[in-house]
Parts: sequence; structure tokens; C-alpha cells
Amino acid sequence: MSKLYYTPPTEEQFEDLKECAIFIWKKYDDTHGYASGKINSIKDLKNIRDNFMYMVAMFDMNNQAKLSVLLEEETRLAVRERLIDGGQLPEYIMF
Repeated sequence: MSKLYYTPPTEEQFEDLKECAIFIWKKYDDTHGYASGKINSIKDLKNIRDNFMYMVAMFDMNNQAKLSVLLEEETRLAVRERLIDGGQLPEYIMF
């Protein structure tokens, strides 16, 4: 992984991503605790190391696309920069 991947974003970007991720997880059926488990794993995350990208990585491609639409432009660009810096080809990035 690149250094940028492990570099925390601004606090505003981190909170934006966390809020949007929780919003998506709350839309899932929680009969077996899957969604609440995901929410619990991110709700107390701090803006350190790779926690920003950890939240992105929790989602499959379809939900990453949903997430990208919800994010503020600055947050979306912060995710995109980290993905590109980590070696992802730009044409495969939805952010």
C-alpha cells in the first residue's frame, strides 16, 4: 500500500464518510445482525491510520458506487486519490 492510503484525511472528510457509510448500512435488513455489526465496527472509529479507507473497503462495488454519490466532493476526491495512489487504475474507480 502507498503512504497516502495510511494518511488520515481531514476530520470533516472522515466524518462525512463515516456518516454516509452508516446511512447505507442502516438500509440493510438486520435480522441476523450483519448491518448492526458493520455499524458497530465503524461508529467509534477514530481518524487515524487507514480507518478512512477501511470504511470504503467494507463495501462491494455496487455499494461503493452508492457511497460515492452520497459523499461531499472533497471526500470523494480524497478516496479517489488514495485508491489511485494505492495502484488502482482510474477507470475502475467510482469515486
